[in-house]
Amino acid sequence: MNAELADAGRVLAAAGLVTAFGHVSARLTADRLLMTPPVPLGTLTPGAPYAEIPLNGAGLPTNAPREAWIHVEIARARPGVHAICRAQPPTATALASAGVPILPLHGQGAFLGPEVPVFDDAVLVRDRARGRALAERLADAPALVMRGNGAVTVGASVGEAVALMWVLEASARMNATAAASGTPTPITPAEQQAWRAVRTELTDRIWSHLRESS
Repeated sequence: MNAELADAGRVLAAAGLVTAFGHVSARLTADRLLMTPPVPLGTLTPGAPYAEIPLNGAGLPTNAPREAWIHVEIARARPGVHAICRAQPPTATALASAGVPILPLHGQGAFLGPEVPVFDDAVLVRDRARGRALAERLADAPALVMRGNGAVTVGASVGEAVALMWVLEASARMNATAAASGTPTPITPAEQQAWRAVRTELTDRIWSHLRESS
């Protein structure tokens, strides 16, 4: 698991989705997460001091990022989520500030749902209550943009969570271009469903591509 989290950090940094900040976690057991430490993700190695975080603990380990409450509360609310990615995709963040929705304009964009939800609170999520509010806003969606503060994606694996962050930024760029050129028109609900049916297959391929190219 350490090696996979290190790969995630390298991939996110190479894609320009994190700089000095960002974190990724993976579920170890039903009530414990393994999480990247508060260092630039691109510097991670398998031997880095990853943090083990109990989901029912009163506080956070000293080697965990203070925003680990995001991961804790999402994991508590969604037992089926096995990995969480927190990054700063620039175009997605800009669109949230501009009030421009991120809609599925192409097939891969459908992986993110009919519209990516926005958490409308730019304060750092450094307490359980704010983490719980974020998890409630995410609900059962695979991605959420935090106004003025980046984004979160979740998945059945580290690879899927990271691949969805990459898809989120790609979809945001497409929405920005479409909004500047006219009125963005999402692909149809039936088309969206057809793409979501192959999400796991295609996010596996995206993850493989990102690892090989980073």
